[in-house]
Amino acid sequence: MTLPTIASERDGDSTRIRISGEMLTQSLSAVESAFENIQPNGGDVTVDMSEVEALDTGGAWLIANMSRRYTEAGAKLAFHGLDPAYSALIDTVSQNIPKEVGTAEPPRGFVNWVEHIGEKTVGAWRDTLSILGFLGLTLHRLFRTAIMPWRLRRAALVSQMEEVGFKALPIVSLMGFLIGVVLAFQGATQLKQFGAEIFVVELISISVLRELGILLTAIIVAGRSGSAFTASIGSMKVQEEIDAMRTLGLDPIEVLVIPRVLALLIMLPILGFVADMAGLIGGALMSWIDLGVSPGMFITRLKENTGVWQLAVGMIKAPFFALVIGVIACWQAMQVKGSAESVGQRTTASVVQSIFMVIAIDALFSIFFSEVGV
Repeated sequence: MTLPTIASERDGDSTRIRISGEMLTQSLSAVESAFENIQPNGGDVTVDMSEVEALDTGGAWLIANMSRRYTEAGAKLAFHGLDPAYSALIDTVSQNIPKEVGTAEPPRGFVNWVEHIGEKTVGAWRDTLSILGFLGLTLHRLFRTAIMPWRLRRAALVSQMEEVGFKALPIVSLMGFLIGVVLAFQGATQLKQFGAEIFVVELISISVLRELGILLTAIIVAGRSGSAFTASIGSMKVQEEIDAMRTLGLDPIEVLVIPRVLALLIMLPILGFVADMAGLIGGALMSWIDLGVSPGMFITRLKENTGVWQLAVGMIKAPFFALVIGVIACWQAMQVKGSAESVGQRTTASVVQSIFMVIAIDALFSIFFSEVGV
């Protein structure tokens, strides 16, 4: 067998390419890289195939692919010494080269489905272990900051408190007010049927103070601040700024994560309290308009029938919600790998997981407080 060869000569605007030997599939590895390395350019191109001893479909594909690249580059291509049979084969292959590279269909069937479920299960278990490790690392840094407060980056903490808390006050207040209005309106519609309109005060106060105020606040913070944490730290990960921090001897957890988690721990209870007050104001206003319950009567019944524990139950949940939102958002940011698309995917996952965990923790607290009689 004569191994195939290819050589290229350039003379001004003209290029001459010589192909020789047996262009057969089993021997194409000797010239495949050479074909790929030929850079197409404009001008006249002559392909001399007078010394080609044999040609099959594999060889024809290499020649047709090279010809297509030269044609797309604006060159005028001509073949010299080409056997008519080889010419017909090259034309047939050229007509059947796909214009777009297809994608393989995913495997189907029960076995592949089971394999996919297994991969997802193992991946979820690894993510669970990873996030638990990250939670432990964050708690360790928080404890170290508590006993060595001079390590805390106060400027970063204040900045994050402004972003998380102060700038979120309008949307949280509006949300709480509208929730109070909706509860009063819907509650009044039902209670009117039994002549028990006055109990709308208890309905609003217990629902807002105990559950809805802090829960919906945490969901808003997860969507607003949690996504911002993931996007900002994730972008730093893509740009290798976090690697640069480690090179400089800085701890990314201490520099980036602790200020954000502390800001959430401080501001989420405050935002929850603001949402509670806005909800009570909205409920009182709607009760006055729709039921004729005066503000004075609303406040009197609120004092008589709503204990301080209703507010305390909601406030107790706030630090747990804050810790979960902060840890999940920062952990997802640390999982970003190399592209802006990964930042978007991790940001979406951060919001979804944070909201899910907030609702799950709220359900656990509801069961716990019900069992202890609070």
